[in-house]
Amino acid sequence: MFKQDTIERFKGIETPFYYYNMDVLRQTLDACRDASSQYGFHVHYAMKANFNTKVIDAVQSYGFGADCVSGNEVKAAIEHGFDKSKVVFAGVGKSDKEINLALDADIFCFNVESIQELEIINGLAKAKNKVAGIAIRINPNVDAHTHHFITTGLDENKFGINTWQLNDVVEMLRKCTNLKFLGIHFHIGSQITDMEVYKNLCTRINEMQDWFENHGFAIKILNTGGGLGVDYHNPDGNTIPDFESYFKVFKKFLNVKPGQEVHFELGRALVAQSASLISRVLYVKIGQKKNFLILDAGMTELIRPMLYQAYHVIENLSQESGIKNQDKSEIEHPKSEMKYDVVGPICESTDCFRKDVDLSESFRGDLIAVRTAGAYGEVMASHYNLRDMVQSVYSS
Repeated sequence: MFKQDTIERFKGIETPFYYYNMDVLRQTLDACRDASSQYGFHVHYAMKANFNTKVIDAVQSYGFGADCVSGNEVKAAIEHGFDKSKVVFAGVGKSDKEINLALDADIFCFNVESIQELEIINGLAKAKNKVAGIAIRINPNVDAHTHHFITTGLDENKFGINTWQLNDVVEMLRKCTNLKFLGIHFHIGSQITDMEVYKNLCTRINEMQDWFENHGFAIKILNTGGGLGVDYHNPDGNTIPDFESYFKVFKKFLNVKPGQEVHFELGRALVAQSASLISRVLYVKIGQKKNFLILDAGMTELIRPMLYQAYHVIENLSQESGIKNQDKSEIEHPKSEMKYDVVGPICESTDCFRKDVDLSESFRGDLIAVRTAGAYGEVMASHYNLRDMVQSVYSS
């Protein structure tokens, strides 16, 4: 929901841009901190979701850790004040350069995704006379029941170490004297809203920690990953994710032993609802079978609908607010509803935000908001078609 004065402010800003509601961000961070601290859980922010400077500064101020999937994310986390003892480095394809950067930064832990990676990190750590903390990322073969492009915990996925490889893992760990085994790590996918999925994950984590301890490896860290989803269909009604129910599942079903820590890696849930992509209608095309709203934003600014067939609420702010756009300042806009394919200007047929969107009759210059764009939005923007990079605007 946008206030009238906010929409008035938008009229003077060149589009497209990302609008960050910092109050929503802080409310979300408050809710996550309050819910997780009840159980002494540790939260790491998954920086891949959004590394906008003001966003990660806000997250850091809450004392959360950082979950990184590249060397530059590790570097950014430390530069923005994240405690290096709370920085973890995940990713299925860490380069030697990135590993060395993280070793030099003395980060807390590497989440290791293959037996070969264990060897590589051990060798690079040995060359620096260092001992690297590591957690083994296990593929638990738990179906997250989300879009197949964003599942990560099935046997068919590239991520993690499969359970039939674990005997080889412990054999390698015994050889690697420059590695310190801290625990086990899991991440089964993204945009998960069914708490039963996390209950199933807890069962697998309990089994895996028993297996490691039976093979002589004490576990300090149980890293459950992240993936908690948000409500893309009702961003105003369900702005804050249900962190209470989420953390309660792990409290109830995870077998946490004395001295163990439970870690989470949340990204989307913390930032998705805090931002919207604001665009203007460039052209309106009325056809016999289809009507098109052609925006000045496209897949270069928000690729999720094109990449994942993701749903985003789309609103005509000019029509809903009654604020006339600059081209129709002397004309009262009709309020009749029409269906539009809302598309971008990019020279690709897939450059479509949504088809058959019900909106009030729309005109050139109208302001359009694409909601729930704070996660995997700005961070995935590109220069394709030599487009300018999208700018950011903040509420306060």
